[in-house]
Amino acid sequence: METKNGSLGTDFILLGFSNQPQLEPIISTFVFIFYIVTLVGNTTIIAISYLDAHLHTPMYFFLSNLSFLDLCYTTSIVPQMLVNMWGPKRSITYGGCVLQFFFALDLGATECLLLAVMAYDRYAAVCQPLHYTVIMYPQLCQKMVLLSWLGGLGSALIVCSLTLKLPRCGHWEVDNFFCEMPALIKMACVYSKVIEYVVFALGVAFLLAPLSLIFISYGVITQTVMKIKSAARWRKVLNTCGSHLTVVTLFYGTVIYMYMKPQNTTSQEEGKFFTLFYTIVTPSLNPLIYTLRNKDVKAAMKRILSLKKCSTRM
Repeated sequence: METKNGSLGTDFILLGFSNQPQLEPIISTFVFIFYIVTLVGNTTIIAISYLDAHLHTPMYFFLSNLSFLDLCYTTSIVPQMLVNMWGPKRSITYGGCVLQFFFALDLGATECLLLAVMAYDRYAAVCQPLHYTVIMYPQLCQKMVLLSWLGGLGSALIVCSLTLKLPRCGHWEVDNFFCEMPALIKMACVYSKVIEYVVFALGVAFLLAPLSLIFISYGVITQTVMKIKSAARWRKVLNTCGSHLTVVTLFYGTVIYMYMKPQNTTSQEEGKFFTLFYTIVTPSLNPLIYTLRNKDVKAAMKRILSLKKCSTRM
């Protein structure tokens, strides 16, 4: 890559919300608060799922992986974003930009696949309860998570290699608050149909296909739920499935809007606020959505806290 393209010798400039300076203090405070909530909430879910034996089930194994994904996803974006918004410089090194671009794309694609895996888990639990432990045995769960991670890694390698080869003709200003694919493509001084086709194909593979599987799973779940006569079990099914469906709606809705529509139909500022939602807001809401509506997690927290109290008294 040539130095004149802003690759090895020049830092990139993350413009962020610089054209709306009056909003930056509010946005940075908002981002900081949501980042703390993300760290505390997702770390708590991982710790509880590990410490409490009652939660050593496929559902919480997948949920722990989702929480770890969200921790890594936001951490790859937020610290650099806050440094740029609070400091005098808005620069990021070429290497830092490449890593941020790669990890954000990798983790985002992995989350798309993992949410589909979690929908299949809910289908097995609701529609095949007597065979659930046979269907969702530990080795299968581990393989499904591994395939999700490998799928995200493969998509990130393909898109990153193609995007970073585009000539930038001296452009080094990224019109976003982090190095994201749409902003980096817009920096290019040539139009590439190859990238357009690749992005569309990967969008179908990592967005539309998993979302279709999720809808099919919940279609079957809905039919099964309608046959349940026990009111208590009916409410429990709705709570656990409703939590996952809420997360799916928040994440997929904003990501599809950003990646599956023509880039020239979305204004820069509108795109930034949508990006802010699925990179910052959704990862912080996931723990709240799963814990506030989940009696198992609440019971596990009470057991762990009661054990700590007993150990301190002894």
